[in-house]
Amino acid sequence: MNKKMRELLRKIEEKRALAQGYTEGENKDLEKAKQMLNEIDKLQEEYEVEKKLFEAEKETAKLTEGEAAKVEKAIEDKKEDKKAKEESSIEKFARQIRNIAKGLNEGTPADGGYTVPEDISTLVEQRREAKASLIDLVSVENVTTNKGSRTFKKRSQQTGFTKVGEGGKITKNSTPQFERIDYEISKYAGYLPITNELLEDTDINIVNTIVEWLGDESRVTRNNIILSLIKTKTETELKGLDDIKKVLNVTLGSAFKSTSVIVTNDDGLQYLDTLKDTEGKYLLQPNPANPMQLRLAAGAVTVPITVIPNADLPTTSSKIPFIIGDLKEGIRFFDRKQLTLNTSNVASIGELNAFEEDLTLFRGIEREDCKIRDDQAFVNAYIAATPSV
Repeated sequence: MNKKMRELLRKIEEKRALAQGYTEGENKDLEKAKQMLNEIDKLQEEYEVEKKLFEAEKETAKLTEGEAAKVEKAIEDKKEDKKAKEESSIEKFARQIRNIAKGLNEGTPADGGYTVPEDISTLVEQRREAKASLIDLVSVENVTTNKGSRTFKKRSQQTGFTKVGEGGKITKNSTPQFERIDYEISKYAGYLPITNELLEDTDINIVNTIVEWLGDESRVTRNNIILSLIKTKTETELKGLDDIKKVLNVTLGSAFKSTSVIVTNDDGLQYLDTLKDTEGKYLLQPNPANPMQLRLAAGAVTVPITVIPNADLPTTSSKIPFIIGDLKEGIRFFDRKQLTLNTSNVASIGELNAFEEDLTLFRGIEREDCKIRDDQAFVNAYIAATPSV
């Protein structure tokens, strides 16, 4: 791909983005969108013509040793048939071609390598990655202040009324008790400095790549906050399926068993995928209504499985994480300010001066807090990396 082809591709991408913008939002303008599409068609035709010219030039520049060898072989065949003793003009020509092919080669720049164009694409390609956000598993509350409290009724064992005879004195019953959970918003932020030369000279939309990167930083930040909170609960070791049943039936009990899920990582999925019943049937099965949703047949209970990639929920110290319960009831995430992005080419951060150094600073900020809403709603458990089933 030559410089003109790359320039045409860049213009096509810009026109396509403009056309998309004219079909959305309050400033929708279908006529301008059609105009952009027509310009894209013309640019595409120009690109195809340039591509054919480029390929033709590339073909004419090639002189392979294989072609010279074909000519040489033809001459040798003729030489054997006629058993000629004198070298013909064709043989001389073949030797010249062979010598040229050996002298000029693609591997040495000065001997012809400079004439071979390199096919370098500057379009940023994404490798497939497995990513997950734990924010989808907990309850999220949007708040408008930097701190606050939520009031909850305490759990208590009620004893009921006392039997009273005719004319007898009625005794006082116990009263409900209450407690509060306080939250206080914290700020999380980061920035990226980018040279203005890069922003001006690159032929791809580097800004989109930066925005996607900062957005993913936000996802990882929230995952870290939630996991840190979960780890404040004492760990429970699970040695097999029976321990998982006990957590569901006894520890979580009737209050949470019906809404519980098992959250684990890729290692945990591998472990669950090896469990079998007495007849040799695997206990991990897809949900017939949703084949992408896995369920574990844990005795009389069927529990949904949520798998988080190892990169987001790692196995540490040979402990495979198993978070069992209802995290919607167990954890509340207080969101004061979702991720906001700002850019500046005049700001200063520490010793970094964007104006003086001709930089553009991309800054991301979010404000949030996370609290355990009900510590009885989930269990922070683990299974040894080589468990005895």
